[in-house]
Amino acid sequence: MEGQGNSLPGTESQQVDLLFNTALSTLLAVTVYVVVKISVDRLRQWRSKMTLLIVGAGPVGLTAALVAVRSHKVLKLTVMDSRARAALLCRPQQIALDPRSVQFLLPLGVDFDNIEGCWHNDHFYTKIGVFQEHLLSILEQKKQIIDMNILLGTKFTDEYLRKLPAADWPKVIVVADGSCGETSSLLGITSDYFVESCNAYGANAALERLDQRQVPTPEIRAHNLYFDLSAYGVGISASDTESLNTQQPAMKSGFHLKIYGTFRNRYIALACPASDSKVVRFLCHTTNSLIMKNIFHQSFNAYKADIEPRVNDLTLHHLQCSRKLCEVMLSHRRATAAYIEGDDIVVAIEGEAARVLNFDTGCGVNLGLRGLESSEELFYKVATAIDQTDIFDALSDKIKHSKHVAEEFRHRGLHDAMFK
Repeated sequence: MEGQGNSLPGTESQQVDLLFNTALSTLLAVTVYVVVKISVDRLRQWRSKMTLLIVGAGPVGLTAALVAVRSHKVLKLTVMDSRARAALLCRPQQIALDPRSVQFLLPLGVDFDNIEGCWHNDHFYTKIGVFQEHLLSILEQKKQIIDMNILLGTKFTDEYLRKLPAADWPKVIVVADGSCGETSSLLGITSDYFVESCNAYGANAALERLDQRQVPTPEIRAHNLYFDLSAYGVGISASDTESLNTQQPAMKSGFHLKIYGTFRNRYIALACPASDSKVVRFLCHTTNSLIMKNIFHQSFNAYKADIEPRVNDLTLHHLQCSRKLCEVMLSHRRATAAYIEGDDIVVAIEGEAARVLNFDTGCGVNLGLRGLESSEELFYKVATAIDQTDIFDALSDKIKHSKHVAEEFRHRGLHDAMFK
């Protein structure tokens, strides 16, 4: 009995040792498996690259190409545009890059010290053709580190895509061909838009004077403007002022004026928060186009730069403007990203192909660049995707960001571009 009693502790000790060794072996095996899997996954993600096609070589399309290069997830990059290089680079319109856009562009290699333009209040102003030429020069330098093809004067067609060798078919297509582009419809993506009010009214004017310089100039803004329309039977009452003040408490009351563009191509934007004042109602429904022309004429002369000439009776015919105030609306696509299952292609729609305003605030490509802020993440997720679930997760994140861009502009965009 004593012998049997002494053997039990030994048996239990052996069992404990066995369990410990088993657990240790299992833990070691799991650790090795996890380490190997993580290493393999990281190696796969590091090596995973894709083919990318960008349709549209405007500011948004070329910036998207720079984002793609920085992502290090693109094996072959093609940028195409139906316009020839000369047509792209001769565009004289001025664009304004706000501080957020500047901070987005700097890490992409954009050197503002080497772009013809000017700074004012942390905004950078330049001509659109000059900006595109700078972006193209950066991309051409990147050809040493990435297989890149820039096809200008080449229109995207379904035939072009079908003629590509199987190895060159894009994994991702970025559509940045503008609000009138046909690429989305060629890819079978719906052209339906959400059209939403920005809670404001606005009008625009343009003035071309060929004797003036084509150089970038800072914006001029004026606020709290009230127009004397008593000659047309419309006066400003205290209730009108209260209406303007209470409808949009975050915005300054009255009308807001912006003068922008080069001295040769001058643009004027007039806007006010949505209200039911007599003046706003009158200017929204007037059939007399001379009223708005007189408002722009007098406003321009009052706030223009000191070194530029006034608009007088002899030059007034050069001023083209809206006939009346209109509601400022933002249109943005229902589908800003899609997956073409049969061809295994991810499509992202950017810039004015994705969202467009019916009122020019002079904010240039800022709204378009906002959409690109999530593009690098999209490229990474698509390049490293294991299955369709990963693809759909990437598309979902991209769509959410696009909706956020539109919503953000609808609530704050006009305020930042016009009302402050």
